[in-house]
Amino acid sequence: MTIPDFLFECSWEVCNKIGGIHTVLSTKAHTLHRQFNDRAIYMGPDSGRPNPEFEEMHTFYPDWVEFAEKNEPFRIKTGRWQIPGTPPVILIDYQQLFCERNALYFSMWESFGVDSSRAYGDYDESCIFAYAAGRVIQSFYTFHRLEEKKVIAHFHEWMLGFGALYIQKHCPRIATVFTTHATSTGRSIAGNNKPLYQYLNHYNGDGMAHELNIEAKHSLEKQTARFADCFTTVSDITALECEQLLDKSPDVVTPNGFEPGFVPDNDSYVAKRNQARTLLFNVAEKLTGSHIDPNAFLVATSGRYEYRNKGIDVFIDVMNQLRLSNELPCEVVAFILVPAWVYAPRADLKEVLVRNFQTDESMQMPFLTHWLHEMDNDRVMNHILKAGFSNHPSEKLKIIFVPCYLDGNDGIFNMPYYDLLIGIDATLFPSYYEPWGYTPLESIAFGIPAITTGFAGFGLWVQNMLNGSSIDEGVEVVNRTDDNYAEVVSAICETLLKLIKNDQSERETINQKCFELASKAEWQSFIKHYHTAYDMALMKAVKRKK
Repeated sequence: MTIPDFLFECSWEVCNKIGGIHTVLSTKAHTLHRQFNDRAIYMGPDSGRPNPEFEEMHTFYPDWVEFAEKNEPFRIKTGRWQIPGTPPVILIDYQQLFCERNALYFSMWESFGVDSSRAYGDYDESCIFAYAAGRVIQSFYTFHRLEEKKVIAHFHEWMLGFGALYIQKHCPRIATVFTTHATSTGRSIAGNNKPLYQYLNHYNGDGMAHELNIEAKHSLEKQTARFADCFTTVSDITALECEQLLDKSPDVVTPNGFEPGFVPDNDSYVAKRNQARTLLFNVAEKLTGSHIDPNAFLVATSGRYEYRNKGIDVFIDVMNQLRLSNELPCEVVAFILVPAWVYAPRADLKEVLVRNFQTDESMQMPFLTHWLHEMDNDRVMNHILKAGFSNHPSEKLKIIFVPCYLDGNDGIFNMPYYDLLIGIDATLFPSYYEPWGYTPLESIAFGIPAITTGFAGFGLWVQNMLNGSSIDEGVEVVNRTDDNYAEVVSAICETLLKLIKNDQSERETINQKCFELASKAEWQSFIKHYHTAYDMALMKAVKRKK
């Protein structure tokens, strides 16, 4: 294993929490920092707003910063990412480069065959940022005369494809790694209610990109996978997708790990769990106007608002089937922790929480913690209402939609996601499309049993590790196909009922199994796959020198 002299890791989600890639990078950073020290440098976008994850520092390569600001059109901030390991980070203000867009698109077409002619939406923003990231790396590399050093530039997702291609063209001695965490075409097929897996071998990536109107993204992703020195993806299931839709098998599969430092130690675990449960119960009671038994079972789902892909539809139907089953031995409160188009935290809920008023009847819309834009068109709310949930005090199962980023400043909970997750009894992630699946891994890392599916990369990993799967071992992996929706709902109901009926001793045993399984998915075990990718990329870069 060769440790490169410098590693530049570039993503839209550096110091910018949007989805799972933020978790990949922020948890992996501590392990990489122990190996690279400050020679592993992260790059993300500068939003121009105050950023709680970023602490600006002017001592980071000040001579180069002065040089770059005098000689380049972009503006940068240097500092440290406020995560375990506190790695160095460069935030890039790329707005000044938009004037070069047309010339850039022509250059990428001429050199790499990237067709940007049908671009729309976030394509321009993403590509200009990626281009800026490439130029920042080039500036740093040139200023410090790193031609004889082993340098890796790692780019994540199609959004950073232009950065990888720019480096390939203008700094050919730098080795490039490109990781797709989900193909744009595969995600779109699944998100448009088309059967992805049953017909995967019959899909043509170019044709489907045309049909789904994502040709520019697909073209960029496909060509970056082709030209990068090392192309990786996060799971075996997505590797098959890449081979079929991008006409390129990944060179290395790099599964996503977790950093145990995010989990409270034994001394504070119980206190944090009790604090989270107190808050969750308080919000639920204020919304529903009912006292909820302190021994009620709390279940949750979370992740991005991809209604079908993430299995949010399944989650609601599972809860409805449990509600109507008359088999629940205790009260259940189900939380959907999924960011949506939030208008504002509910003023009425906020008021009774601040004043600690005891509500004796349910609030208007007792399923919702924050008001939404265009609430009549929200699929989660429509599903909850159509299913007939009432959250009436007489109902044993209540469901609550928390449609905001749990960053500690949402106006209702004001507590980060992990600090709430620790109070949950079980999690459910019945994904239809999930290249890896960080949410169930996060769950078991906090000692909370999780249910996922065989369509998730993490689910397949669990099955390989356990030679099957069982909720008694911490994770249940439900078999999901393109057409067994009802069976999936029933199977999950059965597993959840088993968990709910467990006594305290059985729950503690399962919690311990969760910790044991999660320890096998820590970055210290998985980082070797990244070093395989680095070695492969460096070998190709060396050949270019000759």
